Amino acid sequence: MPRLPLNTLPVFRAVAETQNLRAAADALHLTHSAVSQQIRLLETRLGHDLFDRRGRRVVLNAAGTALLHSVQAALTLLDDGVQAAAAAAGTSEQRLRISVLPSFAQRWLLPRMARWRARHPDIALEIETSQQLADLRRDGFHAALRQGQGEWPGLASERLFDASMAMIAVASPAIARRLAGAPPRAYLDEPLLGESRLWEHWFAAAGLRCDVSPVAVFNDAGLLLSAVEQGLGLAVVRELLAADALRDGHLVRLSPIAIEYEGSRAYHLVYPPALRDWPPLAALRTWIHEELERSRTELGAAFNPRQAADRS
Repeated sequence: MPRLPLNTLPVFRAVAETQNLRAAADALHLTHSAVSQQIRLLETRLGHDLFDRRGRRVVLNAAGTALLHSVQAALTLLDDGVQAAAAAAGTSEQRLRISVLPSFAQRWLLPRMARWRARHPDIALEIETSQQLADLRRDGFHAALRQGQGEWPGLASERLFDASMAMIAVASPAIARRLAGAPPRAYLDEPLLGESRLWEHWFAAAGLRCDVSPVAVFNDAGLLLSAVEQGLGLAVVRELLAADALRDGHLVRLSPIAIEYEGSRAYHLVYPPALRDWPPLAALRTWIHEELERSRTELGAAFNPRQAADRS
Protein backbone atom coordinates (compact mmCIF):
# COMPACT_ATOMS: atom_id res chain seq x y z
CA MET A 1 0.00 0.00 0.00
CA PRO A 2 1.49 3.39 -0.99
CA ARG A 3 2.39 5.81 1.77
CA LEU A 4 0.50 9.06 1.41
CA PRO A 5 2.41 12.35 1.25
CA LEU A 6 0.89 13.95 4.32
CA ASN A 7 1.38 17.51 3.10
CA THR A 8 -1.08 16.83 0.29
CA LEU A 9 -3.97 15.90 2.59
CA PRO A 10 -5.00 19.42 3.73
CA VAL A 11 -4.91 20.45 0.06
CA PHE A 12 -7.04 17.45 -0.88
CA ARG A 13 -9.58 18.34 1.81
CA ALA A 14 -9.77 21.97 0.69
CA VAL A 15 -10.30 21.03 -2.95
CA ALA A 16 -12.95 18.47 -1.99
CA GLU A 17 -14.82 21.07 0.09
CA THR A 18 -14.64 23.91 -2.45
CA GLN A 19 -14.86 21.81 -5.65
CA ASN A 20 -12.60 24.40 -7.24
CA LEU A 21 -8.80 24.49 -7.44
CA ARG A 22 -8.58 28.28 -7.42
CA ALA A 23 -10.94 28.64 -4.44
CA ALA A 24 -8.93 26.02 -2.54
CA ALA A 25 -5.72 27.88 -3.39
CA ASP A 26 -7.18 31.13 -2.02
CA ALA A 27 -8.30 29.39 1.17
CA LEU A 28 -4.86 27.84 1.69
CA HIS A 29 -2.92 30.95 0.58
CA LEU A 30 -1.21 28.95 -2.15
CA THR A 31 -0.95 29.42 -5.89
CA HIS A 32 -3.31 27.64 -8.25
CA SER A 33 -0.41 25.67 -9.74
CA ALA A 34 0.82 24.57 -6.29
CA VAL A 35 -2.60 23.15 -5.43
CA SER A 36 -2.85 21.42 -8.79
CA GLN A 37 0.60 19.86 -8.30
CA GLN A 38 -0.31 18.59 -4.84
CA ILE A 39 -3.46 16.89 -6.14
CA ARG A 40 -1.52 15.32 -9.04
CA LEU A 41 1.12 14.07 -6.59
CA LEU A 42 -1.51 12.47 -4.36
CA GLU A 43 -3.32 10.83 -7.28
CA THR A 44 -0.01 9.59 -8.75
CA ARG A 45 1.03 8.07 -5.42
CA LEU A 46 -2.34 6.34 -5.07
CA GLY A 47 -2.42 5.21 -8.70
CA HIS A 48 -5.93 6.48 -9.46
CA ASP A 49 -7.92 9.67 -9.83
CA LEU A 50 -9.80 11.19 -6.91
CA PHE A 51 -11.76 13.82 -8.83
CA ASP A 52 -13.80 14.09 -11.99
CA ARG A 53 -13.03 17.30 -13.87
CA ARG A 54 -16.15 19.18 -15.01
CA GLY A 55 -15.10 22.46 -16.53
CA ARG A 56 -13.78 24.63 -13.71
CA ARG A 57 -15.24 22.31 -11.10
CA VAL A 58 -13.57 19.25 -9.66
CA VAL A 59 -15.98 16.76 -8.13
CA LEU A 60 -15.03 13.82 -5.91
CA ASN A 61 -15.44 10.42 -7.51
CA ALA A 62 -16.15 7.27 -5.51
CA ALA A 63 -12.49 6.80 -4.59
CA GLY A 64 -12.14 10.43 -3.53
CA THR A 65 -15.28 10.26 -1.41
CA ALA A 66 -13.99 7.18 0.40
CA LEU A 67 -10.62 8.83 1.07
CA LEU A 68 -12.14 12.13 2.22
CA HIS A 69 -14.02 10.45 5.08
CA SER A 70 -10.79 9.15 6.61
CA VAL A 71 -8.79 12.28 5.83
CA GLN A 72 -11.33 14.54 7.54
CA ALA A 73 -11.26 12.37 10.67
CA ALA A 74 -7.46 12.25 10.73
CA LEU A 75 -7.00 15.98 10.17
CA THR A 76 -9.59 16.74 12.83
CA LEU A 77 -7.59 14.70 15.34
CA LEU A 78 -4.42 16.54 14.34
CA ASP A 79 -6.15 19.93 14.60
CA ASP A 80 -7.43 19.04 18.06
CA GLY A 81 -3.99 17.89 19.12
CA VAL A 82 -2.38 21.12 17.93
CA GLN A 83 -5.01 23.18 19.76
CA ALA A 84 -4.58 21.15 22.94
CA ALA A 85 -0.78 21.50 22.74
CA ALA A 86 -1.07 25.26 22.25
CA ALA A 87 -3.45 25.49 25.19
CA ALA A 88 -1.16 23.44 27.43
CA ALA A 89 1.77 25.67 26.53
CA GLY A 90 -0.11 28.82 27.58
CA THR A 91 1.27 31.62 29.74
CA SER A 92 0.51 32.23 33.42
CA GLU A 93 -2.73 34.01 32.45
CA GLN A 94 -4.49 31.56 30.18
CA ARG A 95 -7.07 32.72 27.67
CA LEU A 96 -10.26 30.81 26.96
CA ARG A 97 -12.12 31.79 23.76
CA ILE A 98 -15.81 30.94 23.67
CA SER A 99 -18.64 31.62 21.24
CA VAL A 100 -22.09 32.16 22.78
CA LEU A 101 -25.56 33.26 21.77
CA PRO A 102 -26.15 36.98 22.37
CA SER A 103 -29.19 36.37 24.59
CA PHE A 104 -27.33 33.93 26.83
CA ALA A 105 -24.35 36.26 27.11
CA GLN A 106 -26.44 39.32 27.93
CA ARG A 107 -29.04 37.83 30.26
CA TRP A 108 -27.13 35.07 32.06
CA LEU A 109 -23.38 34.93 31.48
CA LEU A 110 -22.26 38.56 31.86
CA PRO A 111 -24.08 39.19 35.17
CA ARG A 112 -22.05 36.29 36.62
CA MET A 113 -18.65 37.25 35.25
CA ALA A 114 -17.53 38.87 38.53
CA ARG A 115 -17.91 35.51 40.28
CA TRP A 116 -15.94 33.81 37.48
CA ARG A 117 -13.12 36.35 37.78
CA ALA A 118 -13.03 35.99 41.57
CA ARG A 119 -12.83 32.19 41.25
CA HIS A 120 -10.37 32.09 38.33
CA PRO A 121 -8.34 35.32 38.16
CA ASP A 122 -5.68 33.59 36.02
CA ILE A 123 -8.11 32.54 33.25
CA ALA A 124 -9.21 35.34 30.93
CA LEU A 125 -12.46 34.73 29.05
CA GLU A 126 -12.68 36.04 25.50
CA ILE A 127 -16.37 36.01 24.59
CA GLU A 128 -17.73 36.43 21.07
CA THR A 129 -21.48 36.57 20.55
CA SER A 130 -23.17 35.46 17.36
CA GLN A 131 -26.41 33.95 16.12
CA GLN A 132 -24.34 32.03 13.56
CA LEU A 133 -22.82 28.62 14.19
CA ALA A 134 -19.11 29.17 14.78
CA ASP A 135 -16.52 26.80 13.35
CA LEU A 136 -14.48 26.19 16.49
CA ARG A 137 -11.33 24.97 14.78
CA ARG A 138 -11.31 27.43 11.92
CA ASP A 139 -12.10 30.43 14.12
CA GLY A 140 -9.88 29.42 17.05
CA PHE A 141 -12.54 28.93 19.73
CA HIS A 142 -11.99 26.54 22.63
CA ALA A 143 -15.71 26.07 23.29
CA ALA A 144 -19.16 27.30 22.30
CA LEU A 145 -22.64 27.40 23.72
CA ARG A 146 -25.19 26.11 21.23
CA GLN A 147 -28.85 25.15 21.03
CA GLY A 148 -29.82 21.90 19.38
CA GLN A 149 -30.13 18.16 19.78
CA GLY A 150 -26.58 17.75 21.07
CA GLU A 151 -24.90 16.18 18.04
CA TRP A 152 -22.24 18.19 16.23
CA PRO A 153 -19.72 16.17 14.18
CA GLY A 154 -16.24 16.09 15.66
CA LEU A 155 -17.21 17.89 18.88
CA ALA A 156 -17.92 16.75 22.43
CA SER A 157 -21.23 18.03 23.77
CA GLU A 158 -22.59 18.47 27.30
CA ARG A 159 -26.26 19.23 27.86
CA LEU A 160 -26.51 22.20 30.22
CA PHE A 161 -30.25 22.41 30.78
CA ASP A 162 -33.37 21.39 28.93
CA ALA A 163 -35.33 23.70 26.70
CA SER A 164 -38.35 22.46 28.65
CA MET A 165 -37.06 24.24 31.75
CA ALA A 166 -40.07 26.51 32.38
CA MET A 167 -41.18 28.85 29.67
CA ILE A 168 -43.38 31.39 31.41
CA ALA A 169 -45.45 34.52 30.73
CA VAL A 170 -43.87 37.72 32.02
CA ALA A 171 -44.61 41.44 32.10
CA SER A 172 -43.18 44.66 33.48
CA PRO A 173 -44.13 45.45 37.11
CA ALA A 174 -46.57 48.20 36.04
CA ILE A 175 -48.46 45.90 33.67
CA ALA A 176 -48.36 43.07 36.21
CA ARG A 177 -50.01 45.32 38.81
CA ARG A 178 -52.80 46.11 36.38
CA LEU A 179 -53.27 42.42 35.48
CA ALA A 180 -52.96 41.06 39.03
CA GLY A 181 -55.71 38.50 39.59
CA ALA A 182 -56.88 38.64 35.96
CA PRO A 183 -57.43 35.31 34.12
CA PRO A 184 -55.21 34.40 31.15
CA ARG A 185 -57.99 35.40 28.76
CA ALA A 186 -57.34 39.02 29.75
CA TYR A 187 -53.82 38.78 28.33
CA LEU A 188 -55.34 38.65 24.83
CA ASP A 189 -56.28 42.31 25.23
CA GLU A 190 -52.63 43.26 25.85
CA PRO A 191 -49.83 43.76 23.30
CA LEU A 192 -48.20 40.37 22.91
CA LEU A 193 -44.53 40.02 21.94
CA GLY A 194 -42.72 37.04 20.46
CA GLU A 195 -43.69 34.05 18.33
CA SER A 196 -47.40 33.46 17.77
CA ARG A 197 -47.00 29.67 18.00
CA LEU A 198 -45.35 29.97 21.40
CA TRP A 199 -48.17 32.14 22.71
CA GLU A 200 -50.81 29.81 21.26
CA HIS A 201 -49.08 26.89 22.98
CA TRP A 202 -49.11 28.81 26.27
CA PHE A 203 -52.80 29.77 25.93
CA ALA A 204 -53.64 26.13 25.11
CA ALA A 205 -52.04 25.14 28.43
CA ALA A 206 -54.35 27.72 30.04
CA GLY A 207 -57.37 26.05 28.38
CA LEU A 208 -57.81 28.63 25.61
CA ARG A 209 -57.77 27.95 21.89
CA CYS A 210 -57.04 31.17 20.04
CA ASP A 211 -55.13 32.76 17.20
CA VAL A 212 -52.47 35.22 18.32
CA SER A 213 -51.07 38.14 16.34
CA PRO A 214 -48.04 39.53 18.21
CA VAL A 215 -47.25 43.20 17.77
CA ALA A 216 -43.52 42.45 17.48
CA VAL A 217 -41.26 39.43 16.96
CA PHE A 218 -37.56 39.34 17.87
CA ASN A 219 -34.76 37.09 16.66
CA ASP A 220 -32.99 37.37 20.01
CA ALA A 221 -34.39 36.53 23.44
CA GLY A 222 -32.34 39.29 25.08
CA LEU A 223 -34.05 41.94 22.94
CA LEU A 224 -37.43 40.39 23.70
CA LEU A 225 -36.82 40.55 27.45
CA SER A 226 -35.64 44.16 27.21
CA ALA A 227 -38.84 45.07 25.35
CA VAL A 228 -40.94 43.50 28.10
CA GLU A 229 -38.98 45.36 30.79
CA GLN A 230 -39.73 48.62 28.98
CA GLY A 231 -43.46 47.90 29.15
CA LEU A 232 -43.99 47.23 25.45
CA GLY A 233 -46.05 44.11 26.06
CA LEU A 234 -46.19 40.58 27.45
CA ALA A 235 -43.98 37.69 26.40
CA VAL A 236 -43.48 33.98 26.97
CA VAL A 237 -39.80 33.50 27.74
CA ARG A 238 -37.36 30.95 29.06
CA GLU A 239 -37.43 31.32 32.83
CA LEU A 240 -33.68 30.87 33.18
CA LEU A 241 -32.89 33.84 30.94
CA ALA A 242 -35.38 35.95 32.91
CA ALA A 243 -34.11 34.71 36.29
CA ASP A 244 -32.12 37.80 37.29
CA ALA A 245 -34.84 40.22 36.17
CA LEU A 246 -37.45 38.22 38.09
CA ARG A 247 -35.27 38.19 41.19
CA ASP A 248 -34.56 41.93 40.98
CA GLY A 249 -38.17 42.90 40.27
CA HIS A 250 -37.62 44.18 36.72
CA LEU A 251 -39.95 41.46 35.41
CA VAL A 252 -42.92 39.72 36.98
CA ARG A 253 -44.21 36.24 36.28
CA LEU A 254 -47.90 36.58 35.46
CA SER A 255 -49.14 33.03 35.97
CA PRO A 256 -48.07 29.73 37.48
CA ILE A 257 -48.53 28.14 34.04
CA ALA A 258 -45.25 26.94 32.56
CA ILE A 259 -44.93 25.09 29.29
CA GLU A 260 -42.60 22.89 27.35
CA TYR A 261 -42.22 23.97 23.75
CA GLU A 262 -40.86 21.71 21.03
CA GLY A 263 -39.68 24.72 19.04
CA SER A 264 -37.15 25.53 21.78
CA ARG A 265 -33.97 23.50 21.89
CA ALA A 266 -31.73 22.55 24.76
CA TYR A 267 -28.50 24.42 25.47
CA HIS A 268 -25.21 22.54 25.14
CA LEU A 269 -21.59 23.33 25.83
CA VAL A 270 -19.49 21.99 22.93
CA TYR A 271 -15.72 21.72 22.54
CA PRO A 272 -13.06 19.66 20.73
CA PRO A 273 -12.68 16.29 22.50
CA ALA A 274 -8.91 16.79 22.85
CA LEU A 275 -9.57 19.76 25.16
CA ARG A 276 -11.87 17.86 27.52
CA ASP A 277 -9.30 17.75 30.35
CA TRP A 278 -7.61 21.09 29.64
CA PRO A 279 -7.78 22.83 33.05
CA PRO A 280 -9.27 26.17 31.87
CA LEU A 281 -12.05 24.39 29.98
CA ALA A 282 -12.65 21.99 32.87
CA ALA A 283 -12.91 25.02 35.17
CA LEU A 284 -15.45 26.66 32.86
CA ARG A 285 -17.58 23.52 32.67
CA THR A 286 -17.63 23.13 36.44
CA TRP A 287 -18.40 26.82 37.00
CA ILE A 288 -21.28 26.89 34.50
CA HIS A 289 -22.90 23.85 36.10
CA GLU A 290 -22.55 25.42 39.57
CA GLU A 291 -24.05 28.71 38.39
CA LEU A 292 -26.93 26.90 36.70
CA GLU A 293 -27.67 25.10 39.95
CA ARG A 294 -27.60 28.45 41.75
CA SER A 295 -30.12 29.81 39.24
CA ARG A 296 -32.37 26.79 39.71
CA THR A 297 -32.27 27.28 43.47
CA GLU A 298 -33.20 30.95 43.15
CA LEU A 299 -36.13 30.01 40.93
CA GLY A 300 -37.16 27.07 43.06
CA ALA A 301 -39.93 28.75 45.03
CA ALA A 302 -43.27 29.30 43.35
CA PHE A 303 -43.63 32.89 42.19
CA ASN A 304 -46.67 34.90 43.31
CA PRO A 305 -47.37 37.58 40.68
CA ARG A 306 -49.51 39.72 43.00
CA GLN A 307 -46.83 39.82 45.70
CA ALA A 308 -44.12 40.50 43.10
CA ALA A 309 -46.06 43.41 41.66
CA ASP A 310 -46.72 44.80 45.13
CA ARG A 311 -42.98 44.82 45.89
CA SER A 312 -42.25 46.98 42.84
